[in-house]
Amino acid sequence: MSRFAVIDFETSGLMPEAGGRALEVAAVMVEDGQITGSWASLMNPGLRVPRFITELTGITPLMVRMAPPPEEVMAGIAGFVGDAVMVAHNASFDRKFWQYELGRIGTPAMQDFLCTVLLARRLYPWAPNHKLATLVDVHNIPVDGRHHRALADATMTAHLFLKMQRDLAALYAGEYSDDSFLARYQKTPKAQLRGAPAPSLIAYR
Repeated sequence: MSRFAVIDFETSGLMPEAGGRALEVAAVMVEDGQITGSWASLMNPGLRVPRFITELTGITPLMVRMAPPPEEVMAGIAGFVGDAVMVAHNASFDRKFWQYELGRIGTPAMQDFLCTVLLARRLYPWAPNHKLATLVDVHNIPVDGRHHRALADATMTAHLFLKMQRDLAALYAGEYSDDSFLARYQKTPKAQLRGAPAPSLIAYR
């Protein structure tokens, strides 16, 4: 069975190439159908925390100033993740920061990424939208912590990912095979795929 590291970054901006830096990162390990561990830390990239980021995440300038440097944090989380397959909600965003921050310390970032947004669009086409908060509500996933904090979002995404694994195993009995199947599924046009049936009652924000 594959090991999956569900990751989430909170950042100062949308793109590292435009000056955005990671302020917080978390990873939740998923193995054999269950969560087996987690790792999280704030980090101090030595820049100002925009006011709108504090309003969105609750991460204050003081919290960042007191945090360890990115080099220490990224070395720690890279060791925790190891060679696990990476998973993120809107993986194109988190992948950019994962590669950038590891690149700054000379650590290769070669892991494949699975995207729970791409998977959800195919598996749950009936959902009102495919934001994390909506999918958490749709599937009655417990919210443990504040949205837009790295560990809370990574944990909710991990529970969503486990739900997706169960649903795909039921839909594709005998065909489902972890990361190789998931990588194909997230890239295949929706019309060619089976999706999970909609629940009888959808509650969402």
